[in-house]
Amino acid sequence: MSWLNGPHMALLERFLDVSAMRQTLVSTNIANVDTPGYHTRDLDFRTELQRAMNGEDTNLTSPFVVPVRGLIARPDGNNVNIDRESMLLAEVQLQFKAATAILRSQFSQLTTAIKEGQS
Repeated sequence: MSWLNGPHMALLERFLDVSAMRQTLVSTNIANVDTPGYHTRDLDFRTELQRAMNGEDTNLTSPFVVPVRGLIARPDGNNVNIDRESMLLAEVQLQFKAATAILRSQFSQLTTAIKEGQS
């Protein structure tokens, strides 16, 4: 039962929150691929998870959203690279699926323990 209220669950929750936020940013970048002057944004995924592991403020209303440096801008000033964003979207989806599989496994074990305890 300590797993449910412990630091592992809080970290997994934060991981899912950060993954969802990153997916939103990547989707926004893709949606703005033809917007003149739009600059690709991302969040510093490692910094956000490190903040969670250190017990720092994990309020997603103020994540470390940063402009992505080193991308080539087109003549209209837009620097969205659709190949990069598509790859990131796939990566984020895989990370989210892995985290939800871990969560599902933990709840399955809990359900099994409850059912066996009733017998």
